[in-house]
Amino acid sequence: MDKIAVVHSTSTSISTLQSYRPVVNDYGPPSFSFSQSSSGSQVPQSKYAELLSIIEELGKEIRPTYAGSKSAMERLKRGIIHARGLVRECLAETERNARS
Repeated sequence: MDKIAVVHSTSTSISTLQSYRPVVNDYGPPSFSFSQSSSGSQVPQSKYAELLSIIEELGKEIRPTYAGSKSAMERLKRGIIHARGLVRECLAETERNARS
């Protein structure tokens, strides 16, 4: 029974890897399809929405990274760096809003 489970999980991960699509461009931060408003009150929400989208996409990079994909590992690194920057921007915006 254990042998069947291992074979099943291996075939699942191989099929997942074959159908895997990169979501982060190699030449910059990821681009997500959500609309950003130009009004000042929407800026924090769009940053938070972008941060949540990045975190969600980072989760998709974990399995290929564990499977040994170097390109997925690089995308994961860049995504983490981008997310860290967005966290800093969101915190700064929150502090500015708390003072006013």
